[in-house]
Amino acid sequence: MKTIDTKPFLSTVANDSLSERGISAMAQKLVASEILKIAGEIRVMIAGGAQVLNLTVGDFAPKEFPIPQILGDGIKAALDAGHTNYPPSSGIDECRQAVRELFLKGLGLDYPLSSVLIAGGARPMIAGIYYALVSPGDSVVYSVPSWNNNHYCTMTGARPIEVETRAEDGFFPRVEALAPHLPQARLICLCTPNNPTGTAIGAEALTALCSAIVAENERRKATSTPPVYLMFDQVYWMLTAPGTKHVTPVELVPQMAAYTIFVDGISKAFAATGLRVGWAVGPTDVIERMAAILTHIGAWAPRAEQVATAKLLRDEAAMATFSQHMNKEVFARLGLLARAIARLKERGLPVDAVAPAGAIYLSIRFDIAGKTTADGKKIATDEDIRRFLLDRAGLAMVPFMAFGLRKDSGWFRASIGAVSMSELEHGMARLEEALLTLR
Repeated sequence: MKTIDTKPFLSTVANDSLSERGISAMAQKLVASEILKIAGEIRVMIAGGAQVLNLTVGDFAPKEFPIPQILGDGIKAALDAGHTNYPPSSGIDECRQAVRELFLKGLGLDYPLSSVLIAGGARPMIAGIYYALVSPGDSVVYSVPSWNNNHYCTMTGARPIEVETRAEDGFFPRVEALAPHLPQARLICLCTPNNPTGTAIGAEALTALCSAIVAENERRKATSTPPVYLMFDQVYWMLTAPGTKHVTPVELVPQMAAYTIFVDGISKAFAATGLRVGWAVGPTDVIERMAAILTHIGAWAPRAEQVATAKLLRDEAAMATFSQHMNKEVFARLGLLARAIARLKERGLPVDAVAPAGAIYLSIRFDIAGKTTADGKKIATDEDIRRFLLDRAGLAMVPFMAFGLRKDSGWFRASIGAVSMSELEHGMARLEEALLTLR
């Protein structure tokens, strides 16, 4: 068999630049996921026999977090029943209705069926929102750190307006920081519980933000200016720590129903990341345009998974039982990790963490820039810290710089979905030993 050499097709010039090879301007600017790049490196290390506590990707190890049995059984039954053909592009009505009922019973929000869109996970929904609402040059406002908003801005040609946040505010933007940007904003992006920080926005802060959006849109009505919308990513809302209450824009400020697009799905709350069923709920005209866009991308969720998801969402007892167990396991791990970091801090070691409020993440700060390793290497950047943790402690984490933060801060995301309690305990012991070697 002859091996095809594609190089001549891709380049006929000496310097071989991307533009001269016909690669689009957007594709040249777009950076592949920094998180998946780090995670890929760790997978190779583990496959080679390295002992690594993998706290990188926001995924679940099935042996630690299996999906609900009703969901797995439902998919098998749906396949056996022949649900293998194309679903409707907006999702099967049974699944859309189940999501509608979930919003009504779980969040107290009564949306019509025409406000519900199903697709292959939450990620296509986020892309759909960007493409439906944002034109090249429009301003998109989001806090940093945040998940992937910088990349979606690149893909749509949006002008990113990044608002830096503080640990003492739970890494959520204060309304005073957002207010100067509202007059030019087309879209504001918010995720709670938040990826990457594991924090949740409170009712007071969210009410203030939503009230400012409503006031801005009332001002725009007088000049027939298009409104500013809020993308509200709540894919982790069922994973909240004891004492944390998930709140929504429409619940707190009812006028926000006209300007809020919810993003949600089964991936996180039900450990079903690979099953690809997500949904968006929002104003019918926006949902309709998103649906039209996604028909050309082919981002629909598999029919069998939709059938099974509908069955799961309508079984309140099964959902409650699973969620109780899931939350117990998630927050046992996050709690162990947070307590371990607190003990190290009490012993005078240069670490800190923000108490987990939701999702599967803990924000940890390593204040070790300027220190020297046992083999004489100076730690100067977050990448230096990442390499030190990996090489000396066998800990794999993702720096906040992979979530849009543009300066070294020492803050990292630790994700617990793929590890056991025992693995965490051993990893924290190795961390202490590694930190003690610094000088």
